[in-house]
Amino acid sequence: MKHLPNALTLANLFCGCCALLYTFYWQPEMAALFTAGSFVFDYLDGMAARALHVSSPLGKELDSLADVVSFGVVPGAMLYRLLSGDVSISAAFGSSFVEVYALPAFVLSAFSAFRLGKFNLDTRQANYFIGLSTPACTVFVLGITLAAHHDRFGLKEVIENQWFLYTLIPVLSWLLVSEIPMFGMKIKRFDWKSNVFNLAFLALFAVFVFFLKELALSIIIVCYIILSIIFKNKILAE
Repeated sequence: MKHLPNALTLANLFCGCCALLYTFYWQPEMAALFTAGSFVFDYLDGMAARALHVSSPLGKELDSLADVVSFGVVPGAMLYRLLSGDVSISAAFGSSFVEVYALPAFVLSAFSAFRLGKFNLDTRQANYFIGLSTPACTVFVLGITLAAHHDRFGLKEVIENQWFLYTLIPVLSWLLVSEIPMFGMKIKRFDWKSNVFNLAFLALFAVFVFFLKELALSIIIVCYIILSIIFKNKILAE
């Protein structure tokens, strides 16, 4: 049983690799399903480690390595596909075909890795995050990717606009390594008082999904960032 947390971490990595492949073949629904799997396993490995009272330097390193792929390379690849438009990647395999102007998308992947490295060394982030977490960043990118794919509310052209994406990449990269305290959203105890914010946030997300569909993923992260800035003192007091 002591190896269960690491097994769950590797399952996170497996799902991230699958999400990456489906992203390059521009099947965002399948990429979203595997990304959701990464989220589940990323959540469960920590819960399993706490429940079994097992912790090791190896587990900590494995967790970050898995997250670099699932929540670093995958959102970078999604932004790459948005920047490159509807060009068929499958036709490009086996050739030297690369959309060079879309390569800045992977700047986000580099900053995600930097953020994960900082997280491992930062002792302040036990109850809350300093800067935007890589999973939250991935949720935002996944939201606009799905919205563009389905042309939700006719926003495909806006989302795939190069200058919008070129602006979005440094903004998200900065948020990842910023010093803004943000809600931890972790479940440490199964009681109402400890999870009232999480439940309220989940209810708000459900409302957004009803009205905004896939775009709700991005909007809820924007709300998360704004609320974190507003309640900065409350977060630091926890």
